[in-house]
Amino acid sequence: MLFTGVRYSMALRFWVWGPAWAMMALIFAMSSVSRLPAASAILDDRVWHALTYGTLAASLLRGVATAAWQGVTVKRVLVAALLAILYGVTDELHQLFVPGRVADFSDLTADAVGATGAVFLLWCWRLVVQTSG
Repeated sequence: MLFTGVRYSMALRFWVWGPAWAMMALIFAMSSVSRLPAASAILDDRVWHALTYGTLAASLLRGVATAAWQGVTVKRVLVAALLAILYGVTDELHQLFVPGRVADFSDLTADAVGATGAVFLLWCWRLVVQTSG
């Protein structure tokens, strides 16, 4: 066995939660920039927020469901959405301290819509997988 004991537990934890940690680090890094790259003008700002927080919520759901479809329950879907939205709140507060950036309630709304929509779709997909398998 490649990993044993504590090492296995840490590797498993990194495998399950790594995408969520990486996504949160990326969001924090992008929120720390005073001017976003020109590529961000391709889509509306609210669409970027919804896509970004949808991805974050999906990766958080992966963590709370321990990377297993049978772990995707209504309670865990709600937890993942709530965690993503709370991270959105901290992100907007963080932007208050970044020159050239502002906290915007409409950004937080887009974050919440993206997060909730993503985990809802994953929960629906889990139901499809469960009934077909």
